[in-house]
Amino acid sequence: MWWTYFVHFIDLNLTNHLMHLDKEKYLAQLKSKIEAYAPIRTATWESLKAVVQFQTIEKGAFLLRHGQIARNLHFIAKGALRAYFTDSEGDFYNKNIFLENDLACSTVSLLRKIPSSFTIEALEDCILINIDNIHYRRLIDEYIDFKNYYIAYLEQHWVVEKEQREVSIVMENATERYLKLLEMHPNIDQRIAQRHLSSHLGITPTQLSRIRKNLK
Repeated sequence: MWWTYFVHFIDLNLTNHLMHLDKEKYLAQLKSKIEAYAPIRTATWESLKAVVQFQTIEKGAFLLRHGQIARNLHFIAKGALRAYFTDSEGDFYNKNIFLENDLACSTVSLLRKIPSSFTIEALEDCILINIDNIHYRRLIDEYIDFKNYYIAYLEQHWVVEKEQREVSIVMENATERYLKLLEMHPNIDQRIAQRHLSSHLGITPTQLSRIRKNLK
């Protein structure tokens, strides 16, 4: 009897230890993400660590629904999400697909405190690190190095990449866009369903199937 209890106690301690190690690994991913844009000081990082929250979400669950007001910025430590619109006929259109090390949210909803115009759904089981927007804004105001990161992040994603996407839609055909997506995320076609990839690329599943067949 005591031996069973002792083994169970060891198992619980080991599980807690592994969970702690995983969290440290995921926090290191977040730190690397931030420092890819600008270096941050130890004090800034410790202040950020103090306010983050871990969340798990199962495949098919909704992180944010259309009409809800976004309150958190989500760092994807593991898994995949999609942001999508649904029209009056019930057809969906993927706005974006987010994978590991991406930051996901409804930015307009977060900044203006208005209902989100799209839904965010888990395409895989996910582990997220959430940052409450109030704390996030406070960090930007209080720490110049975090503000530098924020500016660099906005410039990259809302200026540089936005322009590149706009040019890509006009100047590149569907095959070129698909190959570019595979170059950025080599195994995305093995993880994400064809209907979601085709919607993300702005083509039909039949067109994507034809592209894949031609490439083979």
